Amino acid sequence: MLVRRAPYLSEGGKWGLPGGFLDRDETLADGVLRELREETGWEGRVVTLLRVNSRPDRPHEDRQNVAFDFVIEPLEKRGEPDAESTDVQWIPMERVLSLDLAFDHAETVQSYFDFRQHLTTTPMLI
Repeated sequence: MLVRRAPYLSEGGKWGLPGGFLDRDETLADGVLRELREETGWEGRVVTLLRVNSRPDRPHEDRQNVAFDFVIEPLEKRGEPDAESTDVQWIPMERVLSLDLAFDHAETVQSYFDFRQHLTTTPMLI
């Protein structure tokens, strides 16, 4: 599942994975599920931590930004996406990497593909 980022956001108009920043009072798992719900309208369940991306040279970032990438099982669509997403789509896996993906999301998607093919184990630290 990918979201098209709203034009007013950094990397606006590009496809990306749902995500965002943690609120002060929430855990990582709570935060990723909240961001999923807000940006897609879907409820989900955390399956596993895929990787921790701590590269200081992450593209299109103006500060050090550590990303925690999770594998989420979608459970049920219960709402509508917020204003940060102009579209939400289930994209066939074979097409995802041909899209113009925001930030370094292509690397995250490739990590997930490698995980599915048992080429890597989780969690990965990069």
